[in-house]
Amino acid sequence: MSALGEARPLVEVSRTPAGGVQVRVSGDWRGQADVPSAEGLSRELKPAAAPAFVEFDAAGLTGWNVAALAFLSRCGELCRARGVAFRVGGLPPGLQRLHRLAQAVPEPTDARRATMRRGWIEALGDMVLKGWEHAVDFTQFLGESVLAAGRLVRGQAQMRWGDVLLVVHETGPRALGIVALINFLVGLILAFVGAVQLARFGASVYVADLVAVGTVREMGCIMTAIIMCGRTGAAFAAQLGTMKVNEEIDAFTTFGFPAVEFLVLPRLLALGLMMPLLVAFADLISITGGLVVAMGVLDLSAVDYLRRTVEAITLPSFLLGIFKGACFGMVVAVVGCWRGMRCGSDAAAVGEATTSAVVIGITGIIVADGVFAVLTNALNF
Repeated sequence: MSALGEARPLVEVSRTPAGGVQVRVSGDWRGQADVPSAEGLSRELKPAAAPAFVEFDAAGLTGWNVAALAFLSRCGELCRARGVAFRVGGLPPGLQRLHRLAQAVPEPTDARRATMRRGWIEALGDMVLKGWEHAVDFTQFLGESVLAAGRLVRGQAQMRWGDVLLVVHETGPRALGIVALINFLVGLILAFVGAVQLARFGASVYVADLVAVGTVREMGCIMTAIIMCGRTGAAFAAQLGTMKVNEEIDAFTTFGFPAVEFLVLPRLLALGLMMPLLVAFADLISITGGLVVAMGVLDLSAVDYLRRTVEAITLPSFLLGIFKGACFGMVVAVVGCWRGMRCGSDAAAVGEATTSAVVIGITGIIVADGVFAVLTNALNF
């Protein structure tokens, strides 16, 4: 290398009379911050007017290091990509030797990430296998929960009733506000839609029957279950997922505490106890919303509306809604705890577990309601 120069590194690209391109490099190339790029050469190597060769003139080069070698390698890649001869005879001998050494060593084939495009059949197969693995894992978790419940009935489960009371408070009284708001609006909507249609036939009084039957058999339990899935099921997944990330669940296992009995069972029991009460509360609030529409839009008296409501609601229908709500609550609790207990080991996994708990829980609620609809229709219930 020559002595340290003071000129900045410069690159000049020009055409030669012989039909080639000359790259004139000058200045001190030992500074890493202001090294020129190869954009000028790239513009000269256009396919429409590609030169026959590229050569270098390094008469004004006062110093160089690996920055010049990187520039030279970039120029060589551009020439090879366009099929242009690359001549390095005008460069310093040391730079030429380094360039030949760099070209002699092949690029490691395993250093780059392989980009593989999967076909739709392979993607479908992976999806089916992943779904099967989740189904097997869910079945195993459900079996563990059932066995834990059996040990609870026999008085052998390691569960603290204080934890049950704490979860009862979280899933019951603290959920009354959102349950009341949503079901009141649902009652308003059912009554208003029914009033518009029934008024055409002069049967506005039957809006009470519509709201009562629709709420008690379907809407009260479904809407409450969906609310609890987004509120409580997601909370279960987030709580247990965070404990899994912090290795608290592993600590329970290390000290001999069954995680399913100690963490999952109180949540299943609490939500299973609270859901029937929440569904009954939701039915009452939804009927109240229908009463508001009946009195404000249809000019029905509260006495007529309540009388029609009592006549429309039968004990089997009411108990069916309560039973469906309890089943939906168990779906929400089991799915939320399952996704939390099977959470990954990083912070992003907690978010994924929470999201999947809500999605799978709502899907399970709708599927379960469809099963109930088929069974009740087959039994003429």
